[in-house]
Amino acid sequence: MRYYLYVSGAKLDMLYEQIPPKLLKRIAVEAKVDLKVLSVAVQSPRPDTTTYDKLDIVEAYLEREFDVSWMTEPRPWFRGDLELRIAGYGSPAGPTFMTGRDGDTVIALIGSAHHLLGQRTAPDTIQASHSMLPSLFRLLRDAPEDWPRHHRAARSDVPPHEEEAAHQVLEFAESLTVPPVYGEFLARRLLHSTVTGRDGRQVEIVVGTPLYVAMADEDARREA
Repeated sequence: MRYYLYVSGAKLDMLYEQIPPKLLKRIAVEAKVDLKVLSVAVQSPRPDTTTYDKLDIVEAYLEREFDVSWMTEPRPWFRGDLELRIAGYGSPAGPTFMTGRDGDTVIALIGSAHHLLGQRTAPDTIQASHSMLPSLFRLLRDAPEDWPRHHRAARSDVPPHEEEAAHQVLEFAESLTVPPVYGEFLARRLLHSTVTGRDGRQVEIVVGTPLYVAMADEDARREA
């Protein structure tokens, strides 16, 4: 069982509806979803499955069809687990930013704060999505005042190009001061670039938008 911190209902519904009906039963069996639910799935447009049933099916479908990679070598879909600093609790209408580092790889996940568990609100009250690069650029330029950070970047109305954006992601990630939570995630890649850090070392910057983020057991990873 996973203890979820973030589940993007918008991405989940979009992906679930695109799974070919002929594959749905086979994938659901592989994902060990209740077969009683699946008996309805193959006879009606879409069953009244739970969010977590859908998530199991979509995750299994992505693993099957898209060769999901590890975060340090990100393909279009990638997964990982590491200590994440999560900012964005406060306003459900705003963005959330989650970041962590594994060696010379910095992971930055951008999404809409109303997908954070505990931040749920009616979808029709949300005016914008924050799961794409333009939202990240706005966030780097003008982060909410209540986000705990060491410093604030200078404002600019010019969208950064890829290398500059990667540098800003690194600086922004290093500036967050919230305590980290060890988590696992599955995300869609938005940006992958290499920059030079302050110590002169090359740093891989991987930006994605998460399908889910859940608390993970760090001890289990060490034992593995």
